[in-house]
Amino acid sequence: MTEVLKTRPLTAEAFAPFGDVLDTSGAPDKLINAGLCGRYHDRARLDFSDGRAGISLFLAEPRRLPLRLDLVERHPDGSQAFLPMTEAPFLVVVAPDIGGRPGQPLAFLTAPGQGVNYHRGVWHGVLCPLAAPGLFAVIDRIGAGPNLEEHHFDHEIRIEN
Repeated sequence: MTEVLKTRPLTAEAFAPFGDVLDTSGAPDKLINAGLCGRYHDRARLDFSDGRAGISLFLAEPRRLPLRLDLVERHPDGSQAFLPMTEAPFLVVVAPDIGGRPGQPLAFLTAPGQGVNYHRGVWHGVLCPLAAPGLFAVIDRIGAGPNLEEHHFDHEIRIEN
């Protein structure tokens, strides 16, 4: 039997148990550059057990909905922020941790210009842009040792819009 997940809009409130929504909602925290630039200050909680923060660029192949969800992953030693370098939305999948395994997944669609920061240890789907180019700046832990756990689902899960 196939489990069907419906996407929902990404909001800070719905995503709060899993991480931070990165966007420019609301008024800027301060104006800089002679009032020509709004600064939305300190929007993500970066959290690393060791190592340092690094910025990498990811170029992912676009996907289409409906999409089969067969894998989630997590990073026990550091948070991971995804900042799209285009205005195209992307799919965000997260799941609560239930005794060291992912619980019921949730699927979100970002609005143009939104990014996410997964808190350390949060189960999440792989990077899933819905349009080309799937170009993202990623801020995560750079350090020694593995920082990846994967879980393959034993039943079919389909994500639909």
